[in-house]
Amino acid sequence: MEEWKTYYFKNAYPKEHLEELGRRLYIKITEVCTAEIESITEEDCINFIINLVINRTYDGYQSEIQTIYGQLQNELGVKIEPAPDEWDRGYNVDFFIKVKEKYIGLQIKPAGYAYIPQIINELEFQKKTHEKFTAKYGGKVFYIISVTEGKKKVIQNPEVIDDIRKEKERLQQE
Repeated sequence: MEEWKTYYFKNAYPKEHLEELGRRLYIKITEVCTAEIESITEEDCINFIINLVINRTYDGYQSEIQTIYGQLQNELGVKIEPAPDEWDRGYNVDFFIKVKEKYIGLQIKPAGYAYIPQIINELEFQKKTHEKFTAKYGGKVFYIISVTEGKKKVIQNPEVIDDIRKEKERLQQE
């Protein structure tokens, strides 16, 4: 370690240069940062949290809508509608497609959702709620996995589109 220190001070920057940087850092922390921290109010913190939560929730909702309406509706050529709140809470269905008097359920998840521990615990529960949806409304529930590519959302599991088409055809024949 001593060899490296000697080499560095001789060939990169002298020790005095690093000491000067340390002094500047100390001034920033003790004077500038302290003044900024002292100017923060409780209201600033409350507004920060509210804006963070509201904006993230809204952005997530807009992301779902962009994925569903921007791509899936065009691919399938059918009207896709937001599920009523009771379907979202009771059956874990975010959107639906009406086929005659039956319904296909759609649930949007971000890419990587299956690896989130909380979601893993919910998957079995969701499977049961999806089975109840199918029993009551006739159509299956499909997961649409949404991922960001560049600035837009795309469907990471495009094979689900064919599965939904097949389910739609099955329901039309009943």
